[in-house]
Amino acid sequence: MRGGLLDDAHDEDPILSVVNLIDVFLVLIAALLLTVANSPLSPYGADQVTVIRNPGAPDMELVVKDGEKIERFKADGSGGAGGGVRAGIAYRMQDGSMVYVPEAPAGRH
Repeated sequence: MRGGLLDDAHDEDPILSVVNLIDVFLVLIAALLLTVANSPLSPYGADQVTVIRNPGAPDMELVVKDGEKIERFKADGSGGAGGGVRAGIAYRMQDGSMVYVPEAPAGRH
């Protein structure tokens, strides 16, 4: 009569642990594929997506995906520069609403 824990351990086929390891890798691969498919810039995702990388930093980048076309815009520091004139004043009210008050053009009051 054979008995004991060691005899039971030797009866297992070593290929079963390899099959279990393959199953674990298949689950990991499926999870990675789902992650890539849900990425905003994935070709399988939404048709129109805008992603801002490093917001507020000097190397900020804007990535716009429209269908299969992807455009990248890099900040060069000239985004806020321009030759505009002041057009009015905006006030935030106590209830959170915004009120815009246009100014009269110069020379007219």
